[in-house]
Amino acid sequence: MLVTGESGTGKELLVRALHANSRRAGKPFVPVNCGAIPRELLESELFGHEKGAFTSAVRTRQGRFELAEGGTIFLDEIGEMDLSLQVKILRALQEKEYERVGGDKTLKADVRIVAATNRDLETEVAAGRFREDLYYRLNVIPLHLPPLRERGQDILLLAEYFLSRFCRQKSRPTLTFSPEARGLVLGYPWPGNVRELENFMERLSILCDSEVVGIEDLPRKILDHAGVAPPPPVAYVEAGFRWPTLADLAERSMGLKEFMDTLEEKLLIEALSKASGVKNQAAELLGIKRTTLIEKLKKRNMAGD
Repeated sequence: MLVTGESGTGKELLVRALHANSRRAGKPFVPVNCGAIPRELLESELFGHEKGAFTSAVRTRQGRFELAEGGTIFLDEIGEMDLSLQVKILRALQEKEYERVGGDKTLKADVRIVAATNRDLETEVAAGRFREDLYYRLNVIPLHLPPLRERGQDILLLAEYFLSRFCRQKSRPTLTFSPEARGLVLGYPWPGNVRELENFMERLSILCDSEVVGIEDLPRKILDHAGVAPPPPVAYVEAGFRWPTLADLAERSMGLKEFMDTLEEKLLIEALSKASGVKNQAAELLGIKRTTLIEKLKKRNMAGD
């Protein structure tokens, strides 16, 4: 099987889903990024090596094919693989066998081999950079994942799926999109594809203060693409109340913790004064429990009798 598509389109997600719904589901799923492993180490990584096969081979080591026995091995970015190693992958596909580096014992490979690439392998074959026989052997079942910008309403389905998953992981209520935000998310081309969308949904699950994602929660690049002006910043003065700013910290030469501690202490003193020292009433004025008030007072040596 060969899965093609731009980077970030979710090729590994698809292959994992195929494995999970196959007869091999109870066996290992072993992914290998062929472009992330140095070429001189990739053969050993895939097929393992015997003790003494090379200078640093101090013991026999199993390869990914052996670890995936009975399951699925996923060769991501197979277009980055050297021609010499492609021959050995072809043998594992056709003959279901291989040898460890430095070994002479033939091992059997009972694994499903699935490959993926963001390259046009037909072009690579024509240029002599990819073996034609391996390409046709892999391409028996071709699957192409279109980029996110071509998947219409799938964008919103995926966005809501990721957002729900991340909110659940963080034990917070599931966020929803306002109609305006939905339109902007749907209209953005997502050049990083599913990976970019997933990362953004995780960020929203952490940073969004309300339970509804509005346009003010979307990054500037999404607004710019739609030609939407960003909403005005939150006002620091609301109905006669001025929110503290960074300038207040700088003027007092305070860090955030010291500033917050000072503010809290002033509010505690004011509440106790208004309540004539009655802690139940002071706690009610502050909107906290009496036990919480007492803990805060003890922390500042203000508990009294």
